Amino acid sequence: MTTEAGDTAPLTIDELAAQAGVTVRTVRFYGTRGLLPPPVIGPRRVGHYGREHLARLTLIEEMQHQGMTLAAIERHLRQLPADLGPHDLAIHRAVVASWAPDTVETVSRPELERRAGRRLTEEDVDRLAAMNVVTRDGESFRVDCGLLRLAVRLLDVPLAQETILAARTVLTGHARAAAHELSDLLREAVAERDPRDVRSLSAHMHPLVVQALLTTFQRSLREELRQWLDGAAAAPVDGSRGTPSG
Repeated sequence: MTTEAGDTAPLTIDELAAQAGVTVRTVRFYGTRGLLPPPVIGPRRVGHYGREHLARLTLIEEMQHQGMTLAAIERHLRQLPADLGPHDLAIHRAVVASWAPDTVETVSRPELERRAGRRLTEEDVDRLAAMNVVTRDGESFRVDCGLLRLAVRLLDVPLAQETILAARTVLTGHARAAAHELSDLLREAVAERDPRDVRSLSAHMHPLVVQALLTTFQRSLREELRQWLDGAAAAPVDGSRGTPSG
């Protein structure tokens, strides 16, 4: 993996560790185990890391949180294409994270910032609270650890808070509707089976259904965005004002 032109600025090992919420020692350890590709060596022999490194590092940490051993993580990562970019790695991490139970913890402000991988202003905390990811509890904070990393990334998205919350409502509504319909479908299919068979089927179906939903949504969203951008590019422009005519 390399940091390509046009990507965001490369990260030093300290910046990479801070954004991932781990120590520099952890980053170096993963590197020696081959879990992270080597950095790009820049001037003064300083190693530079890209967004691919950050995405892979957070994926490794997620698998660690799921209780996977380093040997199992190594086997898992070897099966992934070597050229997966940050976006695809983030999708893969979402699948892994979906297997985890809800995890809400009470942490201090310094610990919240450590897990967020950055300093948080009061406005940042208020936005995280509006997304139901952080709740103030006196001097401490109750944090939905499974959503924190995603919510922190949304802090930098150039969209109004109202738009982000509206998008969350849309996603939640459609996800619940899909889960309800799939549950009804599977319930009818296994109505006559032994309850132990039903539990076994559910355990096997969960990761498959999550993967299918994520993949389908990813492709559908990509197609919608492509049509939107193609339509905007093809729209006639009023040369006098630089805006679409009509």
